Amino acid sequence: MRLYLQTLPDGAAPQRYYQLALEQDLLGGWTLVREWGTPGAKPGGRREVYLERDAALAAFEAARDAQIRRGFRVMFAQGA
Repeated sequence: MRLYLQTLPDGAAPQRYYQLALEQDLLGGWTLVREWGTPGAKPGGRREVYLERDAALAAFEAARDAQIRRGFRVMFAQGA
């Protein structure tokens, strides 16, 4: 599952992006990958590992909702 969010262009502030990806590893665990930054700059990022899909999905949805509240818009979504 993958989600790409972006702020709308604004003359005062640079455009920013936030990307979330939920991936299953080979041992059955789940990894939530977060990446953020401004286009053309070095990105920031973080990885979180979860043992259960439900916990990983809840963290994915919480991160998505937090960014939407901050003014990001969903530009691309892949997966269920």
